[in-house]
Amino acid sequence: MRFHYECNDCHKEYYTDEVMYLCPSCAKENTDPAQMRKGNLVVVLNEEDLRALKEKEDLAFYDFFPYEVPDHDAFPVGPTPVASPIRLQSKYGMKNVVCKCDSALPSGSFKDRASQLIIGQAKSHNEEKIVLASTGNAGAAMSCAGAAYGIDIVLFVPQTAPVNKLMQSVLYGAQVVPVKGTYDDAFALSIAYTDNFGGINRNTAYNPMTVEGKKSVSIELFCQLGRTLPDIVYVSTGDGCIYGGVVKGFIDLYRAGLTDRIPKVVCVQSEKSNAIAHAWETGEYTAVKATTVADSISVSSPANGRMAVRYINESDGWATVVTDEQILESQMELAKEAGLFVEPAAACAWAGFVKDHGRLKERFNDDVNVCVLLTGTGFKDMGVFKDRITMPSSIENSVDAVIERFSQH
Repeated sequence: MRFHYECNDCHKEYYTDEVMYLCPSCAKENTDPAQMRKGNLVVVLNEEDLRALKEKEDLAFYDFFPYEVPDHDAFPVGPTPVASPIRLQSKYGMKNVVCKCDSALPSGSFKDRASQLIIGQAKSHNEEKIVLASTGNAGAAMSCAGAAYGIDIVLFVPQTAPVNKLMQSVLYGAQVVPVKGTYDDAFALSIAYTDNFGGINRNTAYNPMTVEGKKSVSIELFCQLGRTLPDIVYVSTGDGCIYGGVVKGFIDLYRAGLTDRIPKVVCVQSEKSNAIAHAWETGEYTAVKATTVADSISVSSPANGRMAVRYINESDGWATVVTDEQILESQMELAKEAGLFVEPAAACAWAGFVKDHGRLKERFNDDVNVCVLLTGTGFKDMGVFKDRITMPSSIENSVDAVIERFSQH
């Protein structure tokens, strides 16, 4: 698929076969750490190539990728299940609510979608090393893909990142470098590494192919639903890269002539990490002090914040802010009433739907089609259950003990 780059902010276009990260002009303006970064690039697919997909019968998201991904079965990304949580549909009086379960991807998180395309980019440019910073999921996903394809992964992480996620990357064989600092510190060091030692830099939104890879979920969903789309999609949002990818996928389907509309995509954030929601509401692209329990979406200065705000407006969506308590309640609700075990960051999207559901029924109707994107498995961060879950006490190995235990209920 032919493509070129366009700056999200100044809209300058770049036609090149070389790897590009940020718009050279706007990147010079990124001097204020209190402001969201400018200069992220949008991958613009060739209109003629897109339109040709309208006649393709066996459509797949790979058809919309700017780079070819080799050996799909080596790192099988999707299709992930679309669950109909019947008990929760009944509970909230909305029968057409479904959950897209990307926790079923190889590394257990949505980030596999971006990592797969970065593999294609690296292979296309004959690079055998990929470098990134991560708080956990992106690093685990890239390390998993690297193990599948034999690509060396160098991963810079804050030393405070959840051990379950870091252990994944170590087990996959990545070179993990814990940093005594924040994610932003790890990010800066990963850039310094590629400046000095080369390789493809996979950092979220810094490499525009990360947003491009994540759009695969929208195209996959379109195919799974019989070439139809939901009316509304809920997306947990931290740095804005997943949100941007989801909307970009719908935009490319629209540009290809495969659909006549774009769903309303809702950006859901914790009130303790709400920089994008605040920017959408006020027009002020300022950083916040992020402290949410949902570590995967705990972002002070979103790397893709400006593009996310643009796409909220272009999809006629909105931002919904929830509390950490609502996130943790939603995590338990999904597990106990739908059998869906997700990490807090994924549960944030469901919390947004729960908060909005009354308004949805008023604004639309009970039959509105809603999809909630669940991005990561609950096994990613078991530490969040400390002091929340109490294991039952043991009983003696006897029938009398069974009778005694259950006679108490």
